[in-house]
Amino acid sequence: MKVFKVTGEINKPKLKTPFVRELLAYKSEHAVEKVYAEIGSKHRVKRCHIKIANVKEISAEEIENPILKKIVTGE
Repeated sequence: MKVFKVTGEINKPKLKTPFVRELLAYKSEHAVEKVYAEIGSKHRVKRCHIKIANVKEISAEEIENPILKKIVTGE
């Protein structure tokens, strides 16, 4: 599995909130689907209000999430 960094913005009617998510997925399309599912579930936001700006595959050295880094590196 690869690690992807997904950046974007939640556009609620009176509030704009930027987000950055790092997650494991096989393809970038799968990473985008996971982001839609997680943010929609946790923040009660419809997919049309979530704007994905960038999806980028990152290496193990670039991972900032300590739990994800431990999973990937095996330390």
